[in-house]
Amino acid sequence: VNSLFSILHQLLGKLQLQEKYPQMLTTADFLKIVAPVKQDTDISEKDLAQIFLQRLMLLDYRARHTPVRQDSPEVSQSNPASSYESFETEERAFDAFYNTILDDDKDKQSHVHPMDVQMVVFRCSDNFLKQTMIKKLSQCQYALPLLVPDPVTMDIDCPLWTMPICKADTPMVSFLRLGSPSVSKSQLMNILINSRHNTFFHRECHGSTKSCHLMDGVAEIAWYCPAGKPSDAFTDCTAFCNLHGDALLAEKQRDILTEKSSVNVVLVPTLKKGDKSSTVIFDLLKSEKPLICLIVDEKCDVVETPKGKYKVGLKDRSQSDISEELKRIFRSILSGSHVSFKLEAMAEISGIRVDEDEEVCQKGKSAAMRLVHLLQGIDISKIKDKFLPCQGKLWHKWCSTNKEMYHLKGHTEMERSKKQEELTTLREEQCASSCSDLMKLFIESLSTLKSADKEYFLRWTQILIDDLSTDDLSLIHQSYNEKWSEVQTLKKHDKSDQLTRKQSELDEISKKLQSATFGLEHIYREMGQIYEAHASLQKPPKRRQMNWSKYPEMAAELMISGHPMELMDGDAGHVPLTWISSLLNEVVKKLGNKSVYVLSVLGIQSSGKSTMLNAMFGLQFAVSAGRCTKGAFMQLVEVSEEMKEHFKFDYFLVVDTEGLRALELAGNSTFHHDNELATFVVGLGNMTLINIFGENPAEMQDVLQIVVQAFMRMKKVNLSPSCVFVHQNVTDIGASEKNMDGKRNLQQILDQMAQLAAKEEVCDYECFSDVITFNVQEDVKYFAQLWEGSPPMAPPNPGYSESIQELKSFILSKASHSAGTTLSQFRSKVQDLWDALLNENFVFSFKNTHEISVYRKLEDHYRNWTWTLRNSMLTFENQLYTRIENGSVDKVDHNDLYKGMTKTYEDVQKDLRTYFDDDEDKEMLAQWRGRFVSKITDFHDEQVKAVKRKLEEVIQQKKACKELDDKKIEFEKKLLQKSKELAQRLKDKAKDEAELEKQFDYVWSELVHKLTAGTKPIEDIDLETDKLSILAELGFEWAFIDESKNSGTYKKMSKVGNYIEYVYTKQQNQPGKKEKGKKEQFLPNEEQQQIRSLINNFETQSLDTIKSKPVATTGYNLIYLQEVAKNVKDTVTEFESKEKYGLKKEFTVDLLLYVFDSLETWLKESHKKFQTNNDVRTYEESKKKQYYKVFTSFCKGSSSAVVFGELICEKLKSSTVEAVCNNTAIDLANIMMCNYKVFNGNRLNLEKHVLTSLVEKQDFDGFITYIKEPRKQVETFIKAEVKKYIFKENKTEARNVLKRNVEDITRFLNQALYDSTENVKKMKKQSQNIAMWVKEFSSLIKDKIAFSISCQNFSDINNFDFLKEEIKKGLESVMEEMRDLNLDNMNRFRIKPDEILINQLCQRCWVTCPFCGAVCVNIKEDHSPEKHSVPFHRPAAVNGVCFDDTKEADIDFCTTSVASDDSFYPDQDSQEDFLYKQHHKAGSRYADGSITLDLSRKSFWRWFVCQFQVKLEDHYGYKFQGRGEIPNEWNKHTKERAIRSLDEI
Repeated sequence: VNSLFSILHQLLGKLQLQEKYPQMLTTADFLKIVAPVKQDTDISEKDLAQIFLQRLMLLDYRARHTPVRQDSPEVSQSNPASSYESFETEERAFDAFYNTILDDDKDKQSHVHPMDVQMVVFRCSDNFLKQTMIKKLSQCQYALPLLVPDPVTMDIDCPLWTMPICKADTPMVSFLRLGSPSVSKSQLMNILINSRHNTFFHRECHGSTKSCHLMDGVAEIAWYCPAGKPSDAFTDCTAFCNLHGDALLAEKQRDILTEKSSVNVVLVPTLKKGDKSSTVIFDLLKSEKPLICLIVDEKCDVVETPKGKYKVGLKDRSQSDISEELKRIFRSILSGSHVSFKLEAMAEISGIRVDEDEEVCQKGKSAAMRLVHLLQGIDISKIKDKFLPCQGKLWHKWCSTNKEMYHLKGHTEMERSKKQEELTTLREEQCASSCSDLMKLFIESLSTLKSADKEYFLRWTQILIDDLSTDDLSLIHQSYNEKWSEVQTLKKHDKSDQLTRKQSELDEISKKLQSATFGLEHIYREMGQIYEAHASLQKPPKRRQMNWSKYPEMAAELMISGHPMELMDGDAGHVPLTWISSLLNEVVKKLGNKSVYVLSVLGIQSSGKSTMLNAMFGLQFAVSAGRCTKGAFMQLVEVSEEMKEHFKFDYFLVVDTEGLRALELAGNSTFHHDNELATFVVGLGNMTLINIFGENPAEMQDVLQIVVQAFMRMKKVNLSPSCVFVHQNVTDIGASEKNMDGKRNLQQILDQMAQLAAKEEVCDYECFSDVITFNVQEDVKYFAQLWEGSPPMAPPNPGYSESIQELKSFILSKASHSAGTTLSQFRSKVQDLWDALLNENFVFSFKNTHEISVYRKLEDHYRNWTWTLRNSMLTFENQLYTRIENGSVDKVDHNDLYKGMTKTYEDVQKDLRTYFDDDEDKEMLAQWRGRFVSKITDFHDEQVKAVKRKLEEVIQQKKACKELDDKKIEFEKKLLQKSKELAQRLKDKAKDEAELEKQFDYVWSELVHKLTAGTKPIEDIDLETDKLSILAELGFEWAFIDESKNSGTYKKMSKVGNYIEYVYTKQQNQPGKKEKGKKEQFLPNEEQQQIRSLINNFETQSLDTIKSKPVATTGYNLIYLQEVAKNVKDTVTEFESKEKYGLKKEFTVDLLLYVFDSLETWLKESHKKFQTNNDVRTYEESKKKQYYKVFTSFCKGSSSAVVFGELICEKLKSSTVEAVCNNTAIDLANIMMCNYKVFNGNRLNLEKHVLTSLVEKQDFDGFITYIKEPRKQVETFIKAEVKKYIFKENKTEARNVLKRNVEDITRFLNQALYDSTENVKKMKKQSQNIAMWVKEFSSLIKDKIAFSISCQNFSDINNFDFLKEEIKKGLESVMEEMRDLNLDNMNRFRIKPDEILINQLCQRCWVTCPFCGAVCVNIKEDHSPEKHSVPFHRPAAVNGVCFDDTKEADIDFCTTSVASDDSFYPDQDSQEDFLYKQHHKAGSRYADGSITLDLSRKSFWRWFVCQFQVKLEDHYGYKFQGRGEIPNEWNKHTKERAIRSLDEI
């Protein structure tokens, strides 16, 4: 024992498995992407175990005879000691040749025996990996270990749990050898079972060595399975058991086998009484069981003694003769009564360790038995109906109803609501029936068992379920195949009645087959349906009820541990999106948002897809004939640590699918189902394997057309998967010329299919390579046949495993160039593809959620980039404005503006490049890079042009005011001089305030009179009088004017719901007010929209016209309004001439008053500015108080420096306040853009806040403004939010910003005072005068503060330090006053925070949906070629739309209508109508927008319609009745749900 234990540890060391013994190797160690299997010449001993397992997983039966590289230096040909050149004579060389050979033979390194490798790996494997090994060994037609002695304790282990066919009841033939005969027992058994394959390893096998340490005492078992042919060796399935080594030394194993076998075969060198073997043979002769004694050294024919005992001599006989003789004997014995053998009976034998008896295995089995006990005695086809009701009729009905939602007819919104109620009812029924005993037990076990116990539980559950269903399934399949053959025969003979009957019978068998198919995947499916039902209703679990919210987490754990999960329910033909999304969310929580490379496979049914994937990756997809893959399953395969450096992702996610052209689906639905499935999995995959069975692709042209069409759809929605075609079952994969012909043939067929598919998809593709990047030389692989011979006894073809390995290496090579897909992206893609597939038009309904998310994130960055440019430009503009005011700039050049923005622009460009180069979605972002780079450049250029235009206007205004400015300067000079002279005269009366004021008033009046003689004051404008006079001039009666003016209805003209009061039919001779009793006219929605557009256009155009007038420079002129009025009247006349109806006079009067009102604010502000800048009297009056203060200072004897300091402080006060307020406005705007939740997102975020605000205020008028004039409402909202932020919610912060700017300007001025004083003091004496000091000071502050002062009367000032201190003292009081400045003061100045934000946030697209009027939320005004993005679609009634020629409100959503067969006319004059689902064909207005189907129950607009139903009816004049009746379901939406629904967009 010690010797064997020592040998075991030596083997573990050689194979580098010390840390894995015992049972430490797991399935997870091999369910990974590892380096490809090494070539034979590269394999060293330490790699043997890994290579053995890898090749075994690949179904390569050569796994156990892998040649090993010789690592010993003694056998190296480069060994100098072995060189013959070192010997001096030929004789010595001759002797050395023989000696070297002998020495080498002695020293030759002994390789590890192949069976030792297998047994060491078996010993190191846990039970699950052992089970996988046994399965693969069985598939390779190798014998399986039945009794295995423990090399440490010498206990006998029986790995019963790992065996695939425990319940098979067969005869068993046991072979033993006694002693050491020269004939190989194992070799003889191989000839009996399969003469072309070494089922049992023997001494002549490739790679065998003299020393095999771990096989002595091991009993292996293999089964012979007949094919049902005359050539079969045996008519029944028969087990053959082989005890390795000398049976005399393995007494325990020998006794077990001889007891359990049907026939015992003993191989002995010779038969002599008294030798060691005679006792054993004597015991066997006494047994009633048949015995065959094979004697190596005897030469005799078969001798049969009584009681079924045979003696056969082997000497001088060929093994084939012996084999035939033995077969005859076995057939004879087994044709009579004999003992049968069951593997599970091994558990009853005492004295051996059975793996099933382990505690952890028993726990799992016990839990599984409790579950399966419920199923016993129940018809297999009834189990799912009884115990898994949620996935049966209820789920199938839900799926069909849900699909009907995508093909609505009639009153679409009412129909949608009814369908939605049906879906809810079905979900309620699912909830009510979701607590079956089976599911309770299953969930309880899944949630309470430990990890290892849980895995045994799941394996046992599947094993026991298979035991229940195998026999029944086989019978149903047999019945199905027979019936299908009958139907095919009848089709040829066209016996219609009989064919119909047989087809119905076939359908019934198909349904029965579907019902009877039962496995773990159906229990997982039930979990998914229970979860979906409860989640859709948001029903919390009741006490003692299963906690359905934990199901996704449980499933995620299973998926991570290697279990395949159903992605598409093959029975219902539907993807349970809620379940899949939650499941993947849980996977993300547990693993992180890992990147995966998605590999999908497509092909016809039973073409070996799942077998190929299982062999390639060691997966667990169902492959048995009774349980073919249905729908689509996904399984994670981790990339090993050693391989991660070669890939940019962490996992492969393999998607296996049911076969196309499935027999069970035969009929009209096949093509649609296959098309749906192919499009789905092709869209999901980074790569798709298209599996073609056989050499002739022409046989599956219909499937190829489906596949090509799927790839074509992906191209049209900007998805670009790759593909590989795999030809399986090719007879001669080495024939290159034949393969070249096959590739050319495939290329031609693919090109033909591409042309056919192009017609279906309405696009222009000539060949397959137009659709997808495809190289027929590289992307087509040929696979050898799977079996080497005829099943069931044929082993897998080694060429097949080589093909698998080559394909895997090719896939890995391709995958290494891909970044893969994150799990969250994969989740989104599942939803996007399935939503689009449910729609009739895949391409136009496909919505790439991840792409939308990436684009919105890009928009956020674009917003930040543009804001950075705008903010920088605002600051620079402010500086230039101040310079212009200071007179230091009289011309603005483009180059100067570009230069001033260089650093900011370069920083933005750098940030933009970094984002596009380094972001995790850079590949997707690449499609927009050029456009956004161009947009940033355009934005920058537009900012420069706009600032240049504004500043040039300021310069023009400055020039226009030059004469007045000169007068102002002259006035101040004279006023200062007169004040100084007067003060000298009145010095003695300085304390007589009344006298001083009287004298100053006299001088002031005299000077003002003298300077303003002949100058008229600029009067305020009287717009009210001007409006009325213009209307009268246009010929409107005063009665009309007065009535409109007094009623005030014109003020809401753009929001009017129904313009019927303003129109008349042209047949009426006297258009006037509507007469009582006369039938009310109907004005269609198109005409309503035209009138509204006319009003809005007038408002915009008129404001643009007025703003182009130089009102601020030259003042207001009546002619400006007259021009606007004439244009309005002429355009209305022109509009009427083109329409079928006329517009009443009231319309034109109201329209003019409305337009005049919209211009009033701008006109008054501009005229006020002109008045302030150009009216001398106004200016002079504003200076009186200031100069009276100067005058009194002089009177009190203040020095010139003190008075001049006061003047400077007074001058600085107003400009400093303006500078502080402007800077504060910019800073607050920046803070709000960056930090305030309302403004710091994209356009969609702003839109949500606008709507939330309207909901919370219950503001119907605000809603109407938003609906009809969205920009106006958004601007109003921005102003309100800015006010709320600054004056309420963040008042302290805003004041702190103001104070900070006050401190900044104080420091700036103090520094300027110091620098100007020091600079003057450094000058030559003659240059040290007050003029120079003023010049220096003005120069230092010119960028920040507007400042101008005359020092003509203060030439006596020469103590500049004293002046500086006086100014500083004066500024302290100014600044103290500014610290308490009211924030309202910002509105008095040029820069206002709300206007900054409006300019930033409202310069974007405002195009509205042609159906419902919802606004595009794209952040760019011109975002071509991206389509308009409208996430907030709404019922047409919200926009005032009625059904044609009725007053019934149209409550349909355009996003619902695109699922219907309803049609529309693009405009009132259209002769052709278009289906909503084909709206993109109705002209650019409809094609530029993307209206995708949305059947979700978003609450917002439904709540709005119900909340404001009466007000809407009053406003628009329609009724919610008839086809416009509000569905009951809408009334369930609450205000809170409405607000929450905005976050779902």
